[in-house]
Amino acid sequence: MKNPGRRRWLSGTLLCLMAAQVFANDVMTERPRVGLVLGGGGARGAAHIGVLKELERQRVPVDAIAGTSMGAIVGGLYATGMSATELETLISSLDWAAALSDQPMREDLSFRRKQDELEYPIDFELGVRGTELVMPQGVIQGQTLDLLLRELTLHVSHIADFDRLPIPFRAIASDIERGEASVMRRGDLAKAIRASMSVPGVFAPVRIDERLLVDGGLVGNLPIDVLQAMDVDVIIAVDVEFPLYAADELDSALAISEQMLTILIRKETLRQIDRLGERDVLIRPELGVFASTDFGNIVETVKPGEAATRQEAERLRDIALGEPEWQEYLASREQPVQPASHLAFVRVVHDGELAPAVLESKLSVEAGDPIEHDVLAHNADRLYGLQLYEQVSYRLVGEHGGTGVEYRASTKSWGPNFLQFGIALEDDFEGSTGFNLSSRLTRAGINRLGAEWRSDLRLGTDPKLFSEFYQPLSFDSRLFVAPHISLRQSNINAFVDNSTIARLRLSEAEGGIDFGRELGRAGELRLGVFTGVGEARVKIGDPALPNIDFETGGAFARLRFDTLDNTRFPRKGTRADLRWTLSRPGFGADSKFDTIEGEVTQTWSRGKNSVQLGLGYATTLESDGAVQDFFPLGGFLRLSGLERGEISGPHAALARLVYYRRIGNSRGILDTPIYLGISAEAGNVWQNRSDMSFDTMQWNGSAFAGFDTFFGPVYVAAGFAEQGESNFYLFIGAPPR
Repeated sequence: MKNPGRRRWLSGTLLCLMAAQVFANDVMTERPRVGLVLGGGGARGAAHIGVLKELERQRVPVDAIAGTSMGAIVGGLYATGMSATELETLISSLDWAAALSDQPMREDLSFRRKQDELEYPIDFELGVRGTELVMPQGVIQGQTLDLLLRELTLHVSHIADFDRLPIPFRAIASDIERGEASVMRRGDLAKAIRASMSVPGVFAPVRIDERLLVDGGLVGNLPIDVLQAMDVDVIIAVDVEFPLYAADELDSALAISEQMLTILIRKETLRQIDRLGERDVLIRPELGVFASTDFGNIVETVKPGEAATRQEAERLRDIALGEPEWQEYLASREQPVQPASHLAFVRVVHDGELAPAVLESKLSVEAGDPIEHDVLAHNADRLYGLQLYEQVSYRLVGEHGGTGVEYRASTKSWGPNFLQFGIALEDDFEGSTGFNLSSRLTRAGINRLGAEWRSDLRLGTDPKLFSEFYQPLSFDSRLFVAPHISLRQSNINAFVDNSTIARLRLSEAEGGIDFGRELGRAGELRLGVFTGVGEARVKIGDPALPNIDFETGGAFARLRFDTLDNTRFPRKGTRADLRWTLSRPGFGADSKFDTIEGEVTQTWSRGKNSVQLGLGYATTLESDGAVQDFFPLGGFLRLSGLERGEISGPHAALARLVYYRRIGNSRGILDTPIYLGISAEAGNVWQNRSDMSFDTMQWNGSAFAGFDTFFGPVYVAAGFAEQGESNFYLFIGAPPR
């Protein structure tokens, strides 16, 4: 008879042995958790991508990432599921100059902001509070960079806990108020990355949870301690800090200041490196003195990152995976997909005085639309194009089982009064010079409808004082009323039988009120009435000539249209300005007559080549020859062979064809675009309309070099006239208008 107790004992023993074997196999096959620390270093940080490429080639897994500054960008994007190859493609194709700029696409600017850009081209704005001037908190507010990061992280925007990313991640920033590190482990991933790389003075700080954050490199450029707190067994730390200068390189105050900052950052980095254990790996790519700001050549840092990682291949072999395990690892970090496909709602949150309906009227996205970054970002840029906010961002928000988009607009911290500047210089090196310094003070967001009070001051050859109160009449800002006053002076030549007899100095004072309608962001139509007084005094010429006192008054209609993609050197688009003015004694004018003025410019481009066609026409109907209403010609691109304003009359016409080509291929952030071009111009002024004909047109031309600078367009040109006259020009900034 069999013993059932013995059978049960044998069966139990066998099961225990099998379980022990399985447990032993699990223990033997359990691999160490590998953490990756990516340090800050600006453009040098692209070497991290080379490190990642080589780690992937050697099949070394990454189970946790902590990054600072550029290390936060590379590490954060890698943590979302991007591969090293995808990251390399991204940095090599990215226009870094555009990404690190706040300049919106011109098509997204409101028409009023386009006029600001045209008349006040200096790319600098100050705030005014009482008698105090207030500067922005950074040169770059980060609008374009923020939207780029949102595009790259859109598929994980629903993940608020960074431990739930395909690879757990931490971004390190510096709390500029408390002087301590801020380790970001949850929240808005794009915003966290943006905060980590906010170099003080260059980028504006980022406020997260009531903390004002800047670049993490100040307190933790190589955050090894952060990664150790993420329960890893082996750490791979990548140090890309700029090396210390040698003694012979410390030859300026700037170099010494840079050295001081490097020493301060380096001290904490060395303390962090001391935390590494025997199994940990430190990688230092050989980058030499590659500049942290050299984003134009950023791809050059990738191969040094690969080479430095290959040198550690022996130590990395212990944590490398076999091919089957590696494929399982890759599958585990596939990019998660944003679950919602359409928007459940759209809303705008802002901290200004405008009614929400004003901002919502600017959007072209609504509930039910597909979730597409390009559309969401374009609408953010539309709000940013109002130039009332230092940044406009968007975020996908889940509520009540649906996903919507929330736009957040942060009012400019240096507002609400903004001061802009312009400079204009035209010199023919023969004594004819026009020079003006201009400023515009705008009080924005006066009421819920978005009223503005704009005041201009111009000093120089053509002084001007102008003030306008712009009041929209509806939430969509289409209809508006704009009372205004102005004082201005200018020079104009007087003629007899087409011969110059004197140069007069015009002084005018005028007041009026306009009614108008915005035509989207492309233009506006204005109708208005005005009245004023003026005088014309002889400045050069026969002192016996009488001075003229006159009164003005009447009504006008003006249509302006601007779709140029660039104010200075456009590649495409149209600009048009058409005006019909009725001078009537009933409004205070000395006499009755009409003037019609029109100017249209169209630009086309192909490759680096651009062609611009401009047409201008002005005439006076029922004119009595009032010199104050003459139209001047002469100057660069306005009959370039003649001096500025050399001819004028009650009837004028001008046609010009301009060709220019951009020179060079550089994509650096601080590079100044250079253009070479030529123009052909035909035009004239006439004392009588019956004299106007093609036979009496003057032919002129020019050859020029143009530079797109901080102060506006700069031209060095030579102008030629058919009679043999010639002029050489230095032209800077915006012409007087």
